[in-house]
Amino acid sequence: MTAPETHKRMANAIRALAMDSVEKAKSGHPGMPMGMADVATVLFSRFLKYDVNAPFWPDRDRFILSAGHGSMLIYSVLHLLGSKELPISELQNFRQLHSKTPGHPENFMTPGVETTTGPLGQGLAMSVGFALAERMLAAEYGADLVDHYTYVIAGDGCLMEGVSHEAIDLAGHLKLNKLIVLFDDNGITIDGHTDLSTSVDQVARFKASGWNAERVDGLDPEEVAAAIERARNSDRPTLIACKTIIGYGAPTKADSHASHGSALGDKEIAGAREALGWPYAPFEIPDDVYAAWHGAAAKSAEPRAAWEARLAAADAAVRSEFERRMKGELPAGLDAAVDAYKKTLSETKPKVATRKSSEMALDMLATVVPELAGGSADLTGSNLTRAKAQQPLTPDDYSGRYIHYGIREFGMSAAMNGIALHGGFIPYGGTFLVFTDYARPAIRLSALMGERVIYVMTHDSIGLGEDGPTHQPVEHVAALRAIPHLRVFRPADAVEVAEVWQIAIESPHNPSVLALSRQNLPTLRTEHVSENKSARGAYLIAGPETADVTLFATGSEVEIAVNAKAKIEEAGRTARVVSVPSFELFELQDDAYKAATIGNSKVRVGIEAAIRLGWDRFIGVDGIFIGMNGFGASAPADQLYEYFGITAQHAADAALARLNTNA
Repeated sequence: MTAPETHKRMANAIRALAMDSVEKAKSGHPGMPMGMADVATVLFSRFLKYDVNAPFWPDRDRFILSAGHGSMLIYSVLHLLGSKELPISELQNFRQLHSKTPGHPENFMTPGVETTTGPLGQGLAMSVGFALAERMLAAEYGADLVDHYTYVIAGDGCLMEGVSHEAIDLAGHLKLNKLIVLFDDNGITIDGHTDLSTSVDQVARFKASGWNAERVDGLDPEEVAAAIERARNSDRPTLIACKTIIGYGAPTKADSHASHGSALGDKEIAGAREALGWPYAPFEIPDDVYAAWHGAAAKSAEPRAAWEARLAAADAAVRSEFERRMKGELPAGLDAAVDAYKKTLSETKPKVATRKSSEMALDMLATVVPELAGGSADLTGSNLTRAKAQQPLTPDDYSGRYIHYGIREFGMSAAMNGIALHGGFIPYGGTFLVFTDYARPAIRLSALMGERVIYVMTHDSIGLGEDGPTHQPVEHVAALRAIPHLRVFRPADAVEVAEVWQIAIESPHNPSVLALSRQNLPTLRTEHVSENKSARGAYLIAGPETADVTLFATGSEVEIAVNAKAKIEEAGRTARVVSVPSFELFELQDDAYKAATIGNSKVRVGIEAAIRLGWDRFIGVDGIFIGMNGFGASAPADQLYEYFGITAQHAADAALARLNTNA
């Protein structure tokens, strides 16, 4: 059998498996895998450095299916390569409960899937983080240990989404030359032909963003291969626009949105089998096709063995540190460093904004945890996210550990997901809390995938003052708390800031949001304890175990609660204050601890410069809430707190009035 004939049969196997799996499920997107089968076959059989039997080999090439609706492409390829995790039975179980072939690729379900995709554009945006992490790690460890490419298949939808602009602009600026995007240029979306909604010349667009870009016939394997070879030798990232036909081979539904989001049907599949010269039963793959795919897979055994030999020959300390980093393990000494730092804070009692406390903590942490990779969406001087030890990363020097992401909140967050998924770094990045609205889709994917990504969100309330309601987050903390597996921290002082940073770094399977103040706050934890009290989520910070009133508060409002406690006591009643840095961690505690912390006070008061949503967990439906019930206003912070009644006096008066009413 000639090489072109072998290629044709290998590609048609992808098409057949996509048709059959979607048809059996009566759900899915067969068109993209059928159109891109030739491109995928060229990539995986000729170029991709990937060992299907070692899906987590550190120096493998990364493949990202940004057009995640075409998930049967990656499932088919992994099966054909010989993945033990994806026998034919898994493809027959496509889109069914607990299968390893979910509707969209999920990295936590399917070995060989590098990242969860589906929300269009995010795979492309995360690929920037993958490619950036490769360059950063290579700058540190050299090409002997780190030298691989990031390949992406993206569709029209990925390139229409706004995050794609943020991603390609950043990648072009940083000259991420080992990033190669294969654009499925089929001209079809769900509504029909793309000329219904767009006239963009994507090749010109990418070129304007600092990329190489060219067009090829995506059904011609030699054209595709030549373009990939050129891309691999470029000094810039590359877009290869592959002109394809969606649903290629289907007699009436090819080149039509009819093959985009639904099964083809028995008649159409029969016609496609005839057109493709594929006379086999559903899910039947001939031995010669399996042999060709397995032969392609075997080619990666040699580069992996050579890499393992180079790793074994490396300096023992270098090898140990590299392996630690890639496993996501933390360096020794972190706990001791944090404990000593907390002791200093309790002794010196700084009165600073928690954003400043975060910068102070980072100065210490960056020397202990070298894999911290920071950044900001053009707000470094406001977020205070750059540690003294961190040098900026540039297109000419990837050794820096501070990334200027530009005004790209969504792109930054998606790139951080890619950095975390690549391995070797713990990414964190900052913007204003209100702009989590721009970043939320990527934050949600961080949580869905269980990745250690740290979001440093400053200017966390009306306390930011004069910028006014457009910049004052009132609903954002509650909205973030609604995302499963995301840990939202609102620390009250410098000690709590150190503790929540430690928790975030030590949480390998949870992203974290640190909501930090602009206004200065006193150190409330003036008596040093080694225990990380914030790890409990909520704890008694002032007052007795039992009292007439319990005041619950977070962040900048814990100081208000402590002052309200004093006013309540001046009136002859007792009060206690519970700091609540994390709702999520509190829910992980045992029932006895939760009951003791909430207590049995006659009056419970919640204080947070935000909306009430979520606070009934602590104060009950009849509890008193001191906070916001609308948007903020433009004025100095102290005037706003007075105007909206978020004061110690207001809290004390409300508690005392309720006590008198209940008497």
